[in-house]
Amino acid sequence: MTNTSFLTSYVNQFVETIKKAGIEDVVLCPGSRSTPLAYGFAKTKGFNFYRQIDERSAGYFALGIAKAKKNPVVLLCTSGTAAANFFPAIVEAYYARIPLLVITADRPHELREVGAPQAIDQIHMYGKHVKWSVDFPLPEAREESLAFVERHIHRAVSSSKAAPMGPVHINVPFREPLLLEMDKPSTTTQMHLADLGKLGPSEEFLKWYTHLISNTEKGLIIVGDSLATTDGFWEFAKTIQWPVLADPLSNLRSNVPADCMHLCVDQYDAILKSEIFKEVAVPEVVIRFGAQPVSKPLVKFLEAHQPETFIAVDESPLFRDSIHIVTHHIQVDASSLWMSIEEKQPSEYLKHWSKANDIATAHIKSYISEELDEGALAGILFESLSENTDLVASSSMPIRDVDTFFNKTSKDIQVYANRGTNGIDGVVSTALGIQAATKRPGFLLIGDLAFLHDINGLVVTRFNETDLTIVIMNNDGGGIFSYLPQSTETNYFEHLFGTPTGLEFSAIATMYDAQYDVVHTKEDFQTVLSKNKTKNIRIIEVRTDRKINTETHRKLWAAITEELDATWNA
Repeated sequence: MTNTSFLTSYVNQFVETIKKAGIEDVVLCPGSRSTPLAYGFAKTKGFNFYRQIDERSAGYFALGIAKAKKNPVVLLCTSGTAAANFFPAIVEAYYARIPLLVITADRPHELREVGAPQAIDQIHMYGKHVKWSVDFPLPEAREESLAFVERHIHRAVSSSKAAPMGPVHINVPFREPLLLEMDKPSTTTQMHLADLGKLGPSEEFLKWYTHLISNTEKGLIIVGDSLATTDGFWEFAKTIQWPVLADPLSNLRSNVPADCMHLCVDQYDAILKSEIFKEVAVPEVVIRFGAQPVSKPLVKFLEAHQPETFIAVDESPLFRDSIHIVTHHIQVDASSLWMSIEEKQPSEYLKHWSKANDIATAHIKSYISEELDEGALAGILFESLSENTDLVASSSMPIRDVDTFFNKTSKDIQVYANRGTNGIDGVVSTALGIQAATKRPGFLLIGDLAFLHDINGLVVTRFNETDLTIVIMNNDGGGIFSYLPQSTETNYFEHLFGTPTGLEFSAIATMYDAQYDVVHTKEDFQTVLSKNKTKNIRIIEVRTDRKINTETHRKLWAAITEELDATWNA
């Protein structure tokens, strides 16, 4: 058997095992050392195959696909710093619990640490930011080698999908020559992936849990990101009649049944700025499903009024309790606790939350119609979204404007953001990956600095069909810093935090053949949003003012607080 022949057998075994394990999507970055695997995936039917020349953007593109599908995605590159450029996306995937199968090609052992070109130490290079890492053997003509490949790929896929989901790393060294026998038939694999199953509660816990819910008047449900499913949630919530504080990333603000609208509290971030209402809203019991929500006022409220019972439901044994108030960490699949109990009647506590939410919502709707700032413009965007649409929000101000201005709706609008590490890098690529996965019209709300971070992400649109509208709120700098204490130091603030660039994005639109509009008014924005999309990518640049944004946001919150204080101080 020649070197090329056993290399082909090795690669065929590798690729067919990944396919058999249920992986559908492969994101490839071109490079020499990864040639065998690149050809192996390309010639194998059954994969969705994507190319991206920028490894950093490729990592986030793969993350977007995996985020939408909740299934591992192959992310493949050559040796050297190409692998290092995956790192930001891998860190995000680890903390956001997104499954990735990161495959880095490597130099053979004799070329490591001896000054060979494009050779760095890739063994365990992602450290504790992957769930598992393995250095594969060099291809050789041995049955044991093929068996190793098969079983370790199954282990990698299982590790990536097991709770909590996350990235795994396979480092694969190759010697030259790197070409395959392209016509050699694929290998038949023997092993089947084991069923991972789901974690369920004990009978003892269910008895206690049911009794607690049935006998609690002031109960609160908080739902954050990273739920495996929301199917069955509203049936459960309708039974227990507790207010539901739904983070936008929970996707429980969408598809809300008509008879559950009064339960869904979507303005808690604004409501909990009122000290008087917070005294009325103190819960006896809190049940949180998923991650801690975005809202800082909610975190402060819970920290100040620590409920006697705080149940955090998480399929992982890793505690997500940054303020140290959880009294019961329950490691189960969340949906296993959405059972039917004897239906309760709406309590006064629920009515307080519902009334406060209505007050805040009225102010929000009035604000959207009257003001001209990023929040009002974001609200116009959200109201314009049609059924079966995806919305991606950047970190910093966009996700906070989603929290405030994305109102509950019966429409199917899925909301996504990278909140594992809350960074603004890779957002364009994440949005493109989500759209590639769902095949639904996508909208990305992003600031000018975050867009600049990932302009290279647009390269993928030269290789793949897409349907994405990018709305850039261009306030010429870092808008969120204007809300923070450092903004009071006027001598250095703009230089260190505001960081204005003076850039506009029409030339970028031309470079990528994107449909482009720049708008300065709400009327212009509404007109542009109503236009037909004529190209794969549409960029809408909205010019805004950071100072006005800060002033009008604070004015809105003050108005809501004033009415809430007057209502509950009467």
